[in-house]
Amino acid sequence: MKLHVKKGDTVKVLAGNDKGSIGKVLVVYPTKNRAIVEGVNKVKKHTKPNPKNTQGGIVEKEAPIHISNLMVVDSKGNPTRIGRRLDEKTNKLVRYSKKSGEVIK
Repeated sequence: MKLHVKKGDTVKVLAGNDKGSIGKVLVVYPTKNRAIVEGVNKVKKHTKPNPKNTQGGIVEKEAPIHISNLMVVDSKGNPTRIGRRLDEKTNKLVRYSKKSGEVIK
């Protein structure tokens, strides 16, 4: 199944505690329909001391958020729906903003 969100996209959160915040997609999990967004859905994780973190303690990190709660933001900063069309020059499918019509990289 094709998702409207890809790694590296700038997205706006539509629902949840971080509603309205904007961040960059770090990881996408297509089988679970979830993505990790930079600075969004932060959780506190208790960790034991280990070689990487010798002190241990409470670490704050981003948790996955469902992609239905995310909307891609175009270059002008407007949240937009995503469409796919054939590029005339390269004959490949490209994603484009349904609001402005511009191609999204």
